[in-house]
Amino acid sequence: MEEKIKDYLPTGYNNLENFFDEAYPADIADFLMLLDSDEKEYILKNKANISLIINIISYLDYENQNIVAKLMNEEKLSTILSRIYVDDAVDFLGSMPVGKVKKILNLMKEQKASELQSLLGYDYESAGGLMTTEYLAFYNDMTADMVLQKLRKISPGAEMIYYIYVISRKKELLGVLSVRQLLAAQPDENLKDLMTENVIKVGINLDQEEVAHVFAKYDLLAVPVVNKRNQLMGIITVDDAIDVIEDEATEDIYKMAATGDIHGGLLAAVKKRIPWLLILLVGDLLSGSVIKNFEESLQVVVALAFFIPVLMDMGGNVGTQSLTVVVRGLATGELHFANFWRHLWQEVKVGFVMAVILGSMLSLIAFFWQGNPLLGLIVGGSMFMTLLTAVTAGTSIPFIMEAFGADPAVAAGPFITTLIDISGLFIYFTMATILMEKLI
Repeated sequence: MEEKIKDYLPTGYNNLENFFDEAYPADIADFLMLLDSDEKEYILKNKANISLIINIISYLDYENQNIVAKLMNEEKLSTILSRIYVDDAVDFLGSMPVGKVKKILNLMKEQKASELQSLLGYDYESAGGLMTTEYLAFYNDMTADMVLQKLRKISPGAEMIYYIYVISRKKELLGVLSVRQLLAAQPDENLKDLMTENVIKVGINLDQEEVAHVFAKYDLLAVPVVNKRNQLMGIITVDDAIDVIEDEATEDIYKMAATGDIHGGLLAAVKKRIPWLLILLVGDLLSGSVIKNFEESLQVVVALAFFIPVLMDMGGNVGTQSLTVVVRGLATGELHFANFWRHLWQEVKVGFVMAVILGSMLSLIAFFWQGNPLLGLIVGGSMFMTLLTAVTAGTSIPFIMEAFGADPAVAAGPFITTLIDISGLFIYFTMATILMEKLI
């Protein structure tokens, strides 16, 4: 088993012991996640000590944290949880069954267990679920010298020491200052005279995606989390925000492809993908029914069939382009429903130019290929109208779904392509039917 596992080691490492001793924890975690379940079990049972697991646990994804939790008893898990940052401990506990969580918390010190229990009560995808309670906060009437003395004692255990938060005796957030400001201050200056009062902060129930937008907009290393009374409850650090951005982007990509992530077994993968495929199958059958309703036109002018794939594919491609721009803009906060008409007009202008260029090219190709100018007009005109329809649909549908509180990414990919296929075929054969007498 060990010889087989060595094949996965990065270049420069000949054995597991050297790799575990010298590599960064994040690299060790990536290595572990490459292995299959039996190999992971072998490593965790025979090669990984508690210290190693403590170092890498925060870098493992949900599935692999769950494997670690299953292979270790409650005593070892409580030791691990006691020695990692609070927010990482909450994530690790989230990968375990409720019964096991209760047993572990009972083995931990009361203060730590109570802290973890309170954080577990927040929605996993909210600011409260992301935050850590390990931060630096001092009262506004304390002097710079007093704070520096306390920092020397407590900073080694804090997750974030770049910002110092200033609070009232009621724990209300009053301001913030950096460690650099503190070091440059006179020893007898009060924090209230040093702090910046205009603090960028988030509410405890704010969605994690909105929290990530705050980090991206203001380029912060940490953001304080407050309750309705403006009391400081914790902070969210930039590493957690980056994880959120990655998770949200991944989720949107999977939704745009009407699929799920790579984890899980055969049945789980099929279960995630088959519902959308069944819906799309119905859509494709509708496309077939459009062709059937115009079968007389198709029988009379067989050349009409030659251009069906071009119209369907180009319409889907253009619609997906417009949809991707909107979904991405809504996800990053660059677009809002208030921008709908302005952005739609912008996309329609772009679509018009593309439709003229591509429609004209296809019209000429059809004319020279089939020697029929009217067929060229029908094909080119259909391409023009299909592309404008695709741009309009690709831009509008995500905004509409956003307005109804649904995820705009669900509108993407196969769904929009199928919708445009149906409309494109209808436009094409309707034009051909109307001009049929002159086409023959």
